[in-house]
Amino acid sequence: MHFAIKTLAGCAMLAAAASALAQKGETVKIAWLDPLSGLMAAVGTNQLKTYQLLAEDFNRKNASGVKFEIIGIDNKLSPQETTSALRSAMDQGARYVTQGNGSGPALAIIDALEKNNARNPGKEVLYLNYAAVDPDLTNSKCSYWHFRLDADTSMKMEALTTYMKDVPEIKKVYLIGQNYSHGQQVSKFAKEDLKAKRPDIQIVGDDLHPLAQVRDFAPYIQKIKASGADTVITGNWGSDLSLLLKAANDAGLNVNFYTYYAFGSGAPTAMGAAAAGRVYGVSYGHYNMGGPIQPLMAEFKKKMNDDMTQTSIYNSFALLDAAFVKAKSTDPVKVAAALEGMKIKSFNGEIEMRKSDHQLQQGLYITRWEKAGGKNAYDAENTGYTMAPIKYYEPYVASTPTSCQMKRP
Repeated sequence: MHFAIKTLAGCAMLAAAASALAQKGETVKIAWLDPLSGLMAAVGTNQLKTYQLLAEDFNRKNASGVKFEIIGIDNKLSPQETTSALRSAMDQGARYVTQGNGSGPALAIIDALEKNNARNPGKEVLYLNYAAVDPDLTNSKCSYWHFRLDADTSMKMEALTTYMKDVPEIKKVYLIGQNYSHGQQVSKFAKEDLKAKRPDIQIVGDDLHPLAQVRDFAPYIQKIKASGADTVITGNWGSDLSLLLKAANDAGLNVNFYTYYAFGSGAPTAMGAAAAGRVYGVSYGHYNMGGPIQPLMAEFKKKMNDDMTQTSIYNSFALLDAAFVKAKSTDPVKVAAALEGMKIKSFNGEIEMRKSDHQLQQGLYITRWEKAGGKNAYDAENTGYTMAPIKYYEPYVASTPTSCQMKRP
């Protein structure tokens, strides 16, 4: 009798141990769908390499015992190509997809997964969005299968204008952005937030230009000069930011730039010494974070001769790993449920995946382009300069409300 009880107890313990690591040894395929061609190829290539390096790192030490495998597919920054790339990824057995460049491709993924996951129970796919920041993606177009790891356009503008309201020198602001949802939203939220916080500031220009098509920004710089602006706000990224900053330097434009992506590929080289003290950024992290991300950034620079710029990718792995442990499974249905409301300590402090809309809540930093040195020693693109943190806002400061009406399966 006692033996039987002990055996049952032993079996229960073994079963518990087995179920605790039910996913151990499984390969989790993550399909990366972003540009590897065209003007934004440098940005995409950098991000794919970041996914690959971080997958290697997490494969050495993840808590869930899985092996991450990255499948990279060029979506040519096109929503149509993204839908084809997604089909290819699913044919290759990927149950997780990730994308970050452009909210058009992001929306294409959300639409396709809503249909696929409703029609094919047991073959659901989950989408990790590491950088597409249109607020609509977690508001009117929110989806149970979509989780955003970056702060959205409105959250970043909330932090940026909270900083700007205390800078009395700002009198005249020029807005310039890419003519698609993110650029349009930057303009909208900049005007709304500045009117509420600094009604004395004049908006002296508001330009939108084609995404990833402009090769010479000199005409736009002339308009900014003529407007008498002392400050420019831009959500531009990739070549659209680096070419804008280069044209500003070439023309000797003496204004301050408040940007979303001055840390991104190509921008540091375009800024160089001429832009020191004049370019600001807003982000969930920066080059000089310390903690677990710093040695990975150093390894990336050594191996790739490039800077790791999109550290939200770290949270793709950190959150999935924690969710696999919690769900005791890699099934996207169980993992999605585990991710909702999840809080973990990450490289940038405590983060929380808000259950109501799947928008990650995290602190935001304001940074400034300065000479590298001391505790801000990271040398961006071998320029001798860095984005140095000058202000930190707790998650609640930049958190914005959501109108998401989440439909759960």
